[in-house]
Amino acid sequence: MNYTQVIALLKANKNEKGIHQWNQRKIKAKKLKSYGIGLTILRKLSKQIGRDHALALQLWESNIYDAKIIGLLIDEPKKISRAQAEMQVEHLNQGHLAHVFSSCDASLAKTPFVVELAIEWINSKDNMRKRCGYGLLYEVSKSKKKTAPDDAFFLEQIELIRNSYNMQHLGVLGSMGGALLGIGKRNIKLNAAALEVAKLIGPIPIKIEGSICEPFNVVKHLTSDYIKEKLGI
Repeated sequence: MNYTQVIALLKANKNEKGIHQWNQRKIKAKKLKSYGIGLTILRKLSKQIGRDHALALQLWESNIYDAKIIGLLIDEPKKISRAQAEMQVEHLNQGHLAHVFSSCDASLAKTPFVVELAIEWINSKDNMRKRCGYGLLYEVSKSKKKTAPDDAFFLEQIELIRNSYNMQHLGVLGSMGGALLGIGKRNIKLNAAALEVAKLIGPIPIKIEGSICEPFNVVKHLTSDYIKEKLGI
């Protein structure tokens, strides 16, 4: 599928309600328009299109939000460079693209350098990089590969969150909460350590324009019956 065909596919799946909500936003994504398509549908369309690095880069250059999201979802992890990651993180349009860029089973999270990049961004002074670094850490925490980081690595990240959470921008704090949740699902030891810090942080406010959302309660998730059964607590 080429660029023109993808745009045609997006137009065919446009959502008028979603377009209206996009246009009503007070904080506009710079120069971006949208077909109002939800992430669930965009995921399905991405699978239909398939992995394509060159096409992903073309879509990223579009001024259409939905096309950029498709580009992030279909990119080929082995072909993504550090330079590309640094370029894209600079253009996340006030955070509108950050969640899919670094979380949501992101292509970037499947690159060979993801752990190195996550740590570098977590320690950055730039809030967007820090936010995405913790998003990548959440993705890394889900890995079941033999090459995945060990408990010592994750305990170090939990301690970093403990020592810095009260100084963070709300967007970063939300990503920290996500990382704690992911790490706390790995095993009993990490669950206990993540839960201790999550209790210190408390429920994290979620601000989504036009919506009323319950705070992100990491403690509630880490003590759920599902997690207890999964870990044998």
